[in-house]
Amino acid sequence: MSELIVIAFDDEATGFELRAELVKVQSEYLIEMEDAVVVTRPAEDDIKLHQAINLTAAGALGGGFWGTFIGLIFLNPLIGAAVGAASGALAGKLSDVGINDDFMRDTARSLPPGGSAVFVLLRKMTADKVLDRLQSFHHRGRVLKTSLSQQDEDRLRDALSGNAASVPPVVPPAAGA
Repeated sequence: MSELIVIAFDDEATGFELRAELVKVQSEYLIEMEDAVVVTRPAEDDIKLHQAINLTAAGALGGGFWGTFIGLIFLNPLIGAAVGAASGALAGKLSDVGINDDFMRDTARSLPPGGSAVFVLLRKMTADKVLDRLQSFHHRGRVLKTSLSQQDEDRLRDALSGNAASVPPVVPPAAGA
């Protein structure tokens, strides 16, 4: 089961920094993310979603390939590529994977202008090691929403607030248990 975590910041740059750090942590197999989106609020009436994957471009690329392939069969690859790319781009734009865009926009309304939030959908996480890696974000972020258990949410809040001493250690099960 996936877990949702939303962490807010008072500036835009820190949100992008956190997502970059989470990608590094994922490359070390300490975390497995389904989705990671930075939402910024440059002005009072402006909310922007910065997806990790551009579905429109990916759809156009895939559609262009399949359109060219089908166009070759019918001896007109250029028209096939154009139609395939257009239909793929449209399909990519209309598809929504991961975290719901409307949910992110509604949640981002609580951000101050100039602020940002990172929405992360997690599959797996080695909590103690990930929290250690995020020490540079102490006193910079606050937890807006999570689907974590109350105990895990409290550990995350304490880690972000810099109260590392109050974060209970994770005790691994005894060998042979």
